[in-house]
Amino acid sequence: MRIAGAGCEHGGAGHVSELRGRLDGTGKRFAVVVSRFNELVTERLLAGARTAFFQHGVREEDVEVIWVPGAWELPPVVKRAALSGRYAGVVALGCVIRGETPHFEHVAGGAASGLASVALESPVPIAFGVLTTDTPEQALARAGGKNGNKGWEAALTVLELADLYRQLGGSRGSS
Repeated sequence: MRIAGAGCEHGGAGHVSELRGRLDGTGKRFAVVVSRFNELVTERLLAGARTAFFQHGVREEDVEVIWVPGAWELPPVVKRAALSGRYAGVVALGCVIRGETPHFEHVAGGAASGLASVALESPVPIAFGVLTTDTPEQALARAGGKNGNKGWEAALTVLELADLYRQLGGSRGSS
């Protein structure tokens, strides 16, 4: 039977291989780069990320937290951490809240595009945990409030991708 657009045939003779990353950080080291700006929110994102790491086998001493002034400064520091060879992956955490000027668009867009660029060139996975919200209440809701914790989600993302990168060849950051 041929499935339109799938580009493969299904039948008894073929075997389709699948790779999936596991949420297991045992023996791996991770960096979490965190923006101090909007620290009330980013501290909660960090707490979520740390909890996710610890609950998935990463030892406390294998999570290195690196503080930067704001979201704009995340990309260059994440890049340096990723290229250091010390980590299996890097999580970027920040919070940009819309104000009355176009500053929000410049900072949020620069952080997002900068981190995307770093992720494409990085030998280790980069997880994006930067909130961009209209209000402080929306940010807090996504930092452990009613909408979950995006720091937790970013840590799970980097755990899964670190294992997937390992499966694809070339792992780093083992302790």
